[in-house]
Formats: sequence, structure tokens, C-alpha cells
Amino acid sequence: MLNLSKIQAITLDLDDTLWPVWPTIARAEVVLQDWLALHAPQTALFCAEPGMKQAIRAEIHQRHVDQHHDLSFLRREAIRESLLRAGDAPHLADAAFEVFFTERQNVKLYDGVPQALARLAARYPLVSLSNGNADVFRTEAGPYFQAAVSARTFGVAKPDVRIFHAAAAQLNLPAEAVLHLGDDAMTDVMGAMNAGMQAAWVNTQGHAWPHDSAQPLTVSHLADLCDHLLS
Repeated sequence: MLNLSKIQAITLDLDDTLWPVWPTIARAEVVLQDWLALHAPQTALFCAEPGMKQAIRAEIHQRHVDQHHDLSFLRREAIRESLLRAGDAPHLADAAFEVFFTERQNVKLYDGVPQALARLAARYPLVSLSNGNADVFRTEAGPYFQAAVSARTFGVAKPDVRIFHAAAAQLNLPAEAVLHLGDDAMTDVMGAMNAGMQAAWVNTQGHAWPHDSAQPLTVSHLADLCDHLLS
């Protein structure tokens, strides 16, 4: 299903492709709440109210529709809004966000992913391509990557074809020479194919293929794709 002869490099999504994202976010939320309890106790109490954090985030997303590609900005502004409403100093938002962001990089790779990345990196240049705000070079996956492109820094998010073309440009390659791997059927798979790349679906969650188009090469783990690419 892939034309292996054309593939000269690989781009990879991060969250839910290389590691499960929600346990990471949950840990970062706990670390942030603990920090607020020490430095902004009124905000810690405010954020502990049921549904309050979700309501603040929804309001910030609505207020900043032009920043939806930048999850770091949205998170920082949600913290700032919480500080303001609780009566704590809003300038604490930057320090609070850094506490959250540092823990957000403390990801736990799926079993076998380091070995799979090592195999792929020995054959192909790898570039991370993410809508999230993880910094791959601050994770244990970092040594296997040559470059990173993120929606936050580029200014648009997948499935916009421009971000895929930007990743190919990092490699000095045309889009058709790049294979993209990711867990999201729309933003990763369809986005990459619309940009002229080949794509494979790393379906770690066991979802059904949601589109009318033919299902691409699908694996449940990155190691399975290594076997297909490197056999």
C-alpha cells in the first residue's frame, strides 16, 4: 500500500502516536494545582471547583479563535484568567505555565517505541510534526529526530497542507518523498495525503476508519510499521 521506493524521510505525530497524551496532561494538571496551592491559593481553590477549569478554557478558546493552533498560548491565558477571577496576581501565569509545561514534557513512550524510532532513524531522517505543544527534544524521543515542526510555532495546524509542506522543506525534499505517520485519521492521514505525502495510520486506540476513502496501511504500534518499512 506504500511505495517504498519513493520514501526518503519520515514525519511523525507525537501525542497518541509515540506516547499516550492524556496521562501526561493529567500529571501536569496535578503538578500545576500543587504549585498554585503554594503560590496562588485562592486560584487553587477556584480551579478545584467542579467544571471551572473547563469553563475557563472554553471561554479562552472562544475569545482567541485566531490562536487555536497555539495550545501553549491558550493554556497560559486560561491560567491568567483563573488568577484574575480568583483575585491572585495575574503575572504569576507565566511561572505557573512553565511548571505545567515542564511536566507536560515528562512523557512515557509506548512500550517498544524507543527501539522502533532507533530502527527508523538508522534508515530515514525523522521530523516531528505536531499540533500539540510537546517539545520532542525535551523528551526521551528527542535523540532520534533531526527537526521539529509544530502548529504553535508555524502558525497553522494539521490538516492544513502548509504545515506538511513546511516539514518537507525542513528535509529539503518534495512532499511525495516523505511518509507521515500519525494516530489521527483526519489531521494526520488525510492531511498528509492531501499535501501529497504518503501516510500510514498508527491506530493505537483501535478506532474504526471514519472515511469513505480506502483505508491506508494501518498498524497498532510503530514497531509493526518498522517491520513493513524495513523488512
